[in-house]
Amino acid sequence: MSVLTRDEAQTRAQFLDVHRYTIDLDLTAGEETFDSRTVIQFTATAAGDTFVELKPAALRSISLDGQPLDPADLVENRFPLTALTAGAHELRIDAAMRYSRTGEGMHRFTDPTDNETYVYTQLFMEDVQRVFAAFDQPDLKSVFELTVTAPEGWTVLGNGIAEQRDDGRWTLAATPPISTYLVAVAAGPWHSVTTEHAGLPFGIHCRRSLAPYLDADADEILDITRACFDRFHEKFDEPYPFDSYDQAFVPEFNAGAMENPGLVTFRDEFVYRSAVTDTERQTRGMVIAHEMAHMWFGDLVTLAWWDDIWLNESFAEYMGYQTLAEATRYTDTWVDFGVARKGWGYDADQRPSTHPVAPDPAAVPDTASAMLNFDGISYAKGASALRQLVAWLGEKDFLAGINAHFARHKFANATLADFIDNLASATDRDVHAWADAWLRTAGVDTLTPQVEESAGTWSLTVDRTGSRPHRIAVGAYDHAPDAHAGPDRLVLRDRFEIDVPQNGTAKDLPGRRPALVVLNDGDLSYAKVRLDAASWDTAVRDLSGIPDALTRAVVWNAARDMVRDGELAPTAYLDAARAHLPHETDLALAQGVLAFAGAHITGRYLGPDKRPAALATLTALCRDLIRRTEDGHNPGLRLIAVRHLIDAATQPDTIQDWLGNGTVPGGPELDPELRWRILTRLAVLGATDESVIAAELEQDPSATGQEGAARCRAALPTPEAKAAAWDALFNDDTLSNYLFTATAQGFWQPEQADLVQDYVPRYYPEATRLAARRGPAIADAAGRYAFPAYAVDTDSLHLGEQALNDKTLIPALRRKLIDQIDDLRRALAVRDAH
Repeated sequence: MSVLTRDEAQTRAQFLDVHRYTIDLDLTAGEETFDSRTVIQFTATAAGDTFVELKPAALRSISLDGQPLDPADLVENRFPLTALTAGAHELRIDAAMRYSRTGEGMHRFTDPTDNETYVYTQLFMEDVQRVFAAFDQPDLKSVFELTVTAPEGWTVLGNGIAEQRDDGRWTLAATPPISTYLVAVAAGPWHSVTTEHAGLPFGIHCRRSLAPYLDADADEILDITRACFDRFHEKFDEPYPFDSYDQAFVPEFNAGAMENPGLVTFRDEFVYRSAVTDTERQTRGMVIAHEMAHMWFGDLVTLAWWDDIWLNESFAEYMGYQTLAEATRYTDTWVDFGVARKGWGYDADQRPSTHPVAPDPAAVPDTASAMLNFDGISYAKGASALRQLVAWLGEKDFLAGINAHFARHKFANATLADFIDNLASATDRDVHAWADAWLRTAGVDTLTPQVEESAGTWSLTVDRTGSRPHRIAVGAYDHAPDAHAGPDRLVLRDRFEIDVPQNGTAKDLPGRRPALVVLNDGDLSYAKVRLDAASWDTAVRDLSGIPDALTRAVVWNAARDMVRDGELAPTAYLDAARAHLPHETDLALAQGVLAFAGAHITGRYLGPDKRPAALATLTALCRDLIRRTEDGHNPGLRLIAVRHLIDAATQPDTIQDWLGNGTVPGGPELDPELRWRILTRLAVLGATDESVIAAELEQDPSATGQEGAARCRAALPTPEAKAAAWDALFNDDTLSNYLFTATAQGFWQPEQADLVQDYVPRYYPEATRLAARRGPAIADAAGRYAFPAYAVDTDSLHLGEQALNDKTLIPALRRKLIDQIDDLRRALAVRDAH
C-alpha cells in the first residue's frame, strides 16, 4: 500500500478544493463486504494530475465528469486522475468494500450473547479508504452527505441527525466542512437512551446485550456530558459547531474513544457490567470530557498535517482533566493524571523513540511515521506542558488565545505556528520562546533539591538537568504527631513558587529546615523530581501522612522514577507500599502504586529468585487492605485489593475457594470480571483445566467471556495449550483484534518460563510476518501484548536488537519493538544495580 507523504499532501492541497462528498453505503450485501458508492465534487485550481485513495474488495466502476475510467488503473490504494483541466469536476466510484475484524475501517462484530450484528467506522489517519473513496488528508475539508441502507431493525447513527426514509434507508444530515478521517457511521440494533440539552438532541448507545448496564449508568453519563458541555460554553466563545451529540459505546474498539463530530465512539468496556472503582468512573468521565473538547480542538479547527497531532491530543487531554475537575464531582482528577497518566509520558520520553511534543516536520514525512506519535508524549507530556503554560501564562490569557485561535480558523486548518501566534496575541509574555523550550525539545528534565540549614533559617537550591524553564511550587512540611497508630501526620508549613533556573535558589527562609521539602508540589510542571536525603527519610517513614493526595502522587512518582533509574531498590519501593498503602485514602494512588508494583517490580525488575517473596509482600499488603475495608466503608479500595491479591497469588487455595463460593468473604460477590480474573490466575498456576474454562464460558458466553476463555486457555501450563495459542496468534488471520489481545495476554507467564522459552526466538520473525499480513492494528497488538516481556535476560535482549535490523518490519511493529527492547534493557540495568 502507498502511504501519503507530506509533500504529496501539500501539492494536492494547492491543486484541489474539495466541496462535497455524497456517499451511499449498503450494509445488506453480506457478511464479508458492503457496497460503497461515492460522488466527489471538487475543483482543480490548474491543469494537472492527482490521485484519489481507495482500498476496495472490488472496484466496479469509476467515472470522471461522466466519462468512464478503467478500474484496472487502480494501483494498490491509488487511482490516478490525469490530465485534469482547471475548473469543476465530478468523480463517481462504485465499489465493494471489506468489513474489518481489526478495528480499522468498517468493523463488523456479531455479539455471541444474542447473535446480533453491529458495524461502525474508525477512519483515523488513512482508514477512510477502507469505506469510501476520498482525497484523504486532513486539510482537504469538505461537506459530507451520507445515505445508508441497513438491515431491518437496525438504527443508523452518524455525524449529523439521522432520519429513516419510507424505503428503509437512512439519510444523515449534511455535515459542515470536516476532514475525511472524522466521518463516522455506526449501525446495528442499538439500545439507545436519548434526551435533549441546550436545544440539541443528545444520545448514548450500546449493543442490546449491554442495555441493563448502560441504563444503570445513563444518568451519570448524561449528567457528566451536560456538565462538560455547559462548562466548555463558559470557556469557549464559539458555540458547539454540530447539530447533535451522540456517544456510541462500540465493541472491539482499538482506542479509548474517537472524536467523530456529533458521534463520539467509545470502547464499550466503559459500559461496566462488573463492579468498578470510583477512579474508573472518573476515567470514563475524563474520556467523555476529552472527546468533547475535540469538538472544538480537532474538529472545528483541525491540524493541517499529522506533525501537529499534539494540537489535538494534548489540548483535549488537558481540557479533559481540567474540565471534569471544574464541572463534576470528580474534583481530584489531577491525582489520577499524576500517578497513572504522567508516567506514560515520562517513560515514552526516555526511550530511543522519544520525540518533541511538536516534532520537526521532517520527522513526520508520511502517514506511517505520523501514526507512531500517538503516544505518551503527544498525550500526557503535551497535556503537562499545557498545564505548565497555564500556570505561567494565567488561565485568562490562555483562554483568550484559544478563543482567538477558534475564531480565526473555524471549519479550517491550523498549524503550530498559528496556535502560538494566537496565544501570543493575548499576552505580553514570550510564548514563542516558551514553545521552543517546551514543545520542540525531547526528554525529561530532572529537578534535585539542595537544602541547607543555618541559625534560624534554611535555604533551597534546585539543580536541574535539562534545558526547560519551570514554574513550580515548593512545599515545606513539618511533623504534627498523631495520636493514632501509623505514620506521623505532616502539615504544610509553607508553599511558595519559584522559577527554575531563573531564580532557582530561595535563601534565608525563616525557621528550621522542614521535615519534608517537595519540589513541584501540586504537580504543575513536567519533570522528574528527587528528594534531598533528609526529606527522603521522612517520606519513607511518613509518606501516607502527607495531607494532600496530589503531593503524595508527586512523592510516589519520585520513588517510581528512582526505581526505574536504578537509584532505589525495587524491594524498597515494595516496602514503602507495604507500609503506607494500608493508610492511603485516594483510590487512584492505591491503584497506581499497586499496578507499578505488580506489573514492573514483581514482573520485571526482580529476578525469578526474588519474585516469590515480592508476591508474598503484595499478597500481605492486599490482605491488610481487605481487612481494613471489612466494614464496607471503602468498597473501591477493597475491590482494588481483591484484584491485586488474585494477580499476586502463588498458591491456588484462597482464590479457588472464592471461585467455588462465588464471593470473597465479607464481599464482594464475584461478578464476571472477577471470576475470569481468578480463573486466569488458576490457569497460570496449573490449578484448573479446559473443562472448567468451558463451563465458565457456558455461564458467560458474552464477548468478554470469549476473551476471558481465550486468555485462560493460553495461560494453561501445558505444551498443547501453548501450541494452540501460538497457532491462533500467528497463523489464524481471522482472529479479531480483541481475541488476539486476550490470547497474547495469557501466553507469556513468568511462572512458565521453562515451558515457553523456545517460543522467544520464534516471536520476532513470526511477529514480523504477521504484521506485514494483517496491518498496523494487529502489529501494534503483537508488539504490545504478544512480546515476551517476562524474559528479562541478555539472550532475549540480543534477539530483540538483532530483530531491529530486519528491513521488512512495518513501522508500527518497529516502534513497539524499539520501546519494548529499551524497557528490557532498563529492566536488566535495574537488576544489575541491585
